[in-house]
Parts: sequence; structure tokens; C-alpha cells
Amino acid sequence: MVNELNKSFGEFFESDLIQEIAKSSSLKEFSSGTKIIEIGDYIKGMPLLISGAIKILREDNEGDELLLYYLEHGDTCSMTMACCLGDTKSEIRAVAETDIKLVMVPIKKMEDWIGKYRSWRNFVFDSYHNRLNELLHTVDSIAFMKMDERLIEYLREKSRITQAKIINNTHQEIAYDLHSSRVVISRLLKKLEQMGKISLHRNHIEIIDL
Repeated sequence: MVNELNKSFGEFFESDLIQEIAKSSSLKEFSSGTKIIEIGDYIKGMPLLISGAIKILREDNEGDELLLYYLEHGDTCSMTMACCLGDTKSEIRAVAETDIKLVMVPIKKMEDWIGKYRSWRNFVFDSYHNRLNELLHTVDSIAFMKMDERLIEYLREKSRITQAKIINNTHQEIAYDLHSSRVVISRLLKKLEQMGKISLHRNHIEIIDL
């Protein structure tokens, strides 16, 4: 585990902290599509993402989802940290966007290291700052961007996260992520295909020129 932690977090943490994380934490792997955290769960640890990507979703009163942001290699989730330290239930859903590997840090160690290691404290504060900026970007996109612009941004980000030109999502799944309807998303995807930006297939979308 030490080698994997050094590759992903060596630029943030000193060697003593890396050793402590390796001794006290557990290494977990999840396949793409797996729910890692569910809304209403009590969270007992803080994830440090070694590889892959996780999407963080919010749910409204009617059960419709909205994609908030992605976590990538070297990231953690500030909302998870807040739930851990406050001993409150999760208000987000975390789903593996790709196959992932993460290290789960126990709550007690999170609290101890904030006082013991400056690098850990800085990492936690920087993570809060980064996630807040991503949330603000999501709010701005909903408030100020048209749905076709949001869809293009979504497809670009999907392609970047998965490092592939093939998007293996149904129109309904994209609609859920963007808090829209399948009819609207299908119409906009068809328009993008007519413009030569994408190619629609039965089970996937191919990015051509976005």
C-alpha cells in the first residue's frame, strides 16, 4: 500500500504520514457502477482515491439525481469528511464511474492527523476549497448554461475522466445525471449527431468532435 500511496499522495504527504496511513487504513477496490456511499448511510471513514474516478450525486425529494462533481486519482470527498467528523448521515451518493481503488482512513485518525501533520491539515482544507469550487461551477452551469451546453460539457468531462471516446451511458442515465428528461437529452444528442459532433449507437455514444 505504501508504494500506491506514494504515487498518488506523495506530493501532499510526508513519509511518516504515508506510513501511518498504510498501517491504520484499509485498501478497497470497486468495479465500475458500484455504489460506494448511499444517501442516509453513516460514514465511518474518509476515502483517498488511488486510481479511477467516482461520481458524486445529489438526490431531490422526488428521487431524481443531479451530478455534482467527480473525484479522481489523488482526491478525497469533502462531504464525506464533514459527515465523518460530524457523525451525520450522508447527503450524497458516490458511485464508481470506472473501476477504482481507494484507501479508507478511519475517523479517529482523521482527527488525530489534523493536529499532528501540517500536510494533512492543508490537504483537508484544500479539498474543501476544490470541492466548493466544483459545486459552484455546477450551480453556475444550471443557472446560466443552456441544456445543450451542459450536455456538451458533460460528454467532454466523461470522455476526459474515462480517457475514452466511447461513452457507455444510456440517454436515461445522462438525463438523470443532468437532472433532465430522457426526451430532451435524446433530442439534443440527435442534434449533436447531425452536426457531426458525435455518433449514436445502440449501447454507446462515440465522441467525434466536441
